[in-house]
Amino acid sequence: MRKHAIRLLAAGLALGGSAALAAGAPAADAVRQAARQHFQPIPTAETVIKERNISADSLELGRWLFFEPRLSRSHIISCNSCHSVGTGGADNIQTSIGHGWQHGPRNSPTVLNALFNEAQFWDGRAADLKEQAKGPVQASVEMNNTPAQVEETLKSLPEYVALFQKAYPDDPDPVNFENMAHAIEAFESTLVTPHSKFDQFLNGADSLDTVELKGLELFMDKGCVACHRGVNVGGQGYFPFGVVKKPGADILPPDDKGRFTVTHTASDEYVFRAGPLRNIALTAPYFHSGDVWSLEQAVAIMGTSQLGQELDDTEVKAITRFLHTLTGEQPQVIYPTLPPSTAATPRPQK
Repeated sequence: MRKHAIRLLAAGLALGGSAALAAGAPAADAVRQAARQHFQPIPTAETVIKERNISADSLELGRWLFFEPRLSRSHIISCNSCHSVGTGGADNIQTSIGHGWQHGPRNSPTVLNALFNEAQFWDGRAADLKEQAKGPVQASVEMNNTPAQVEETLKSLPEYVALFQKAYPDDPDPVNFENMAHAIEAFESTLVTPHSKFDQFLNGADSLDTVELKGLELFMDKGCVACHRGVNVGGQGYFPFGVVKKPGADILPPDDKGRFTVTHTASDEYVFRAGPLRNIALTAPYFHSGDVWSLEQAVAIMGTSQLGQELDDTEVKAITRFLHTLTGEQPQVIYPTLPPSTAATPRPQK
């Protein structure tokens, strides 16, 4: 009899605990309705190709060029070196290593879903992916090449000449730097990651568990959504890092003044484009300095610096769990077999 009473008491306590948890859990439909005011699902690559009228020939050329290390002066560095499609579209190191083993000044942003950003780079200095593709090729700290040498290299390779002619049949001299950038843009535009748990949730499925749902609710209610919204859950708009409280110099280096280097406007000092949060669980380390390796730590820092709130451990863990639901299906890209250099191909340079 006593054992039976104990079992009943234990069952009652368990039911009471479950009821309390359920009472504190957000209603999925209400959260979904609120989320749809701020976010949209990632479209498929097929949808992007159709909407942007990307030709199969320019897409194939762009795939070759994305993996082509001879676009760099050293013949070592390709676009994929710093934006690896196998590691979340980034390189997972603090700052990228470029020509002559130089370290770049900022953490490499992911190329995945970059199409949906308002502008490219942390400071927004490139309006689109085509303009962005030209930058690293010429940057001395990255690929350290010139448009003229890139064109000379590509023209020395018959396979590339044929691809450029197919992709740009109306251009009398198709192997040029502009077309190179356009083809890379075409390929990068298809590097999208649809069908994440969060996208499924937005589309009506009950794909988020209780903690993930609570994390989404906190993400909206605490104000994270003021900067991180839209298809890419960020990538739109420019905001000062440290709205309420500036983080330490390791996270916000005083010599990197952000968008100020583009606009030379005093109000743009330490202003950066809002980071897109899609696939954020795959792209550590975090922030433009690449100084934070823990996603939970990054969430806590954003709470104090941007929101002026000390998020407790439960809130940090819930928001982090939600951020993990932003990981979508990764692009399945076949690495191309690139053509061999010829006698006319410029040789690697240190």
